[in-house]
Amino acid sequence: MDNRPIGIFDSGLGGLTAVRALRRLMPREDLLYFGDTGRLPYGEKSREQLRRMARQDLDYMASFGVKAVLVACGTLSSNAEEVLESAPLPVFGVLKAGVRALAQAGGSAPAAVLATRASIESGSFARAFHALAPGRELISVPCPALVPLIESGHTGPGDPLLAEALEEYLAPVRRAGASALLLGCTHYGLIRRALSARLGERVALVEASDRGAAELAAFLERQGLTGGQGRETFYASGSPEDFAASASAFLGRELEGQVRQAPRMEVWEKC
Repeated sequence: MDNRPIGIFDSGLGGLTAVRALRRLMPREDLLYFGDTGRLPYGEKSREQLRRMARQDLDYMASFGVKAVLVACGTLSSNAEEVLESAPLPVFGVLKAGVRALAQAGGSAPAAVLATRASIESGSFARAFHALAPGRELISVPCPALVPLIESGHTGPGDPLLAEALEEYLAPVRRAGASALLLGCTHYGLIRRALSARLGERVALVEASDRGAAELAAFLERQGLTGGQGRETFYASGSPEDFAASASAFLGRELEGQVRQAPRMEVWEKC
């Protein structure tokens, strides 16, 4: 038995979808979440900036004595792989877990991935996918508008601003006749209904956050590292009050008064 907490971090609120998935899979585990809202968004930053930020975020997680970390951020998973893989504790990203599920979905028809600009431009999703499904077409779509829209509450299938953005981003997915779509940013799970409404049932939707949580849970079970009391702790580098006010949309429950102030990240690195 191992009662140390599991660490989860993301640039903002999207990683709470992974918290929800982990809680469903491992109800007794203690979870510690860090949202780096003080430096949001990650998706428009350079690769070198993202590598430095990944080291800082991992160091912050390690300072709490966590037993494993889920990097619930597609942008870091795709731009700082070597940083994550060299960490001195078990670290799981959402990129490879999501790509593995995507490669198995939808037969041989084209597949697609929606992610932040930095994730798509890194080429990591495409490289990982073609290593598993050589010859199968992958449509990679950068979606710079989605995280700001989701963070500001534009998530419903009928939301006009979200509808306008999705009309643009889903056009190449439709043209290619994709049979499976990876939601390569953990925020995107919150617009699953809007995506389904526009793509129909024939397109399988794969959530990177769910797959990353499942792989971490399986690892802890295999290694005998499970244990805890089901406690949860939340930190934000931006405003804890703003974080708590928006968290219910991702978690399905309120966090009022439960979010603590993390150190201001600009003290570590001005990115």
